[in-house]
Amino acid sequence: MTSRIPNPSAPRLSTAPSSIKPRQLLMEVIQSHLHAQLASLSANLADLENLLRMTSVQAESVRGLGAWHGGLFMAASKVLGEETIAATAARERLQAQGQQRGNGSES
Repeated sequence: MTSRIPNPSAPRLSTAPSSIKPRQLLMEVIQSHLHAQLASLSANLADLENLLRMTSVQAESVRGLGAWHGGLFMAASKVLGEETIAATAARERLQAQGQQRGNGSES
């Protein structure tokens, strides 16, 4: 059986109002700080959500621009390729005509 006589060597916890107030004050300060941090976190998450939404819209636009530029490059390649082929064919015709004239005047 245990006795209810306090142990004189054990530290005593005071229940006087003066000792409870600093602890409550500390808890209120901590709670206030946590509340401020939560508000800041909530605001930052809202900003992040808006930025992600804008990034998604911009990614779609960049995709469209990429497709458009790809089409322009393919069209330019086709046009320049046709011009190169036409220029090469014309040069070959001129060379062939020049050779025929040169061969015809020699005989």
